[in-house]
Amino acid sequence: MVIRFAFLLAALVLAAPLAAAQGTPLTLASTTSTENSGLLGEILPRFTKDTGIAVRVVAVGTGAALNLGRSGDADILLVHAREDEDAFVAAGYGAFRRDVMFNDFVIVGPRQDPAGIGAQKDAASAFATIAMREGLFVSRADNSGTHKAEMRIWRSAGVDPVSASGRWYKESGSGMGATLNLSAGLNAYTLSDRGTWLSFRNQGDLTIVFEGDPPLKNPYGVILVNPARHPHIQAKNALTFIDWLTGPRGQAAIDSFRISGQQLFFPIAKQPQR
Repeated sequence: MVIRFAFLLAALVLAAPLAAAQGTPLTLASTTSTENSGLLGEILPRFTKDTGIAVRVVAVGTGAALNLGRSGDADILLVHAREDEDAFVAAGYGAFRRDVMFNDFVIVGPRQDPAGIGAQKDAASAFATIAMREGLFVSRADNSGTHKAEMRIWRSAGVDPVSASGRWYKESGSGMGATLNLSAGLNAYTLSDRGTWLSFRNQGDLTIVFEGDPPLKNPYGVILVNPARHPHIQAKNALTFIDWLTGPRGQAAIDSFRISGQQLFFPIAKQPQR
């Protein structure tokens, strides 16, 4: 396994055009949560200082980031929808995937908690209670990792919320920040990653009303877009980035990132042997 991985890395480096390594920024397609939380703004300058390699971020939902990878419009993906990530690599669009970090999702809603979900035993029960009492809920509805996690919880609750679209279930079709803005304006419930919530400045009467259930854990992975499929991918610099992000320097940068004294992301990378 170790030998095969070493051969793969060597092949990927050789596949990268020499010109691509000369000053062209890497394109990182990542999630709105890593951008809106401020994490990327904190750690990417450290990477550039260490390596001299610039990184351009395209912040979109996980589904859109994977589409950018499929079309070869990004060199690296940093996303959070494990089943989709594994399928992306298995289909040959990604060369490999590595664990990077995790945070968690929280259910935010009106401080008065009119649906009474704070007392529920798990996230599925909380969602079922929102549906039963027709509490206003705003969904990202954008095929992002957060939206996929939300839909998994609805399925666990035995609820099809889309059947109530336009009534108590509202679909923003937008990123996390815009969805939180709509939720604050409507005084509605929504599912948010903790990092974006803590950095959100328009909380209004919203607060965290449910948290801590294991299914709300939110792991992130980094994927090298396959240069065998898209020869223009900057494999050499992309591998440098991935090694840095999953190595001691990148993991320490992730571990030290705080908002109001709270740690938002927890490093979980394990360096493969070469």
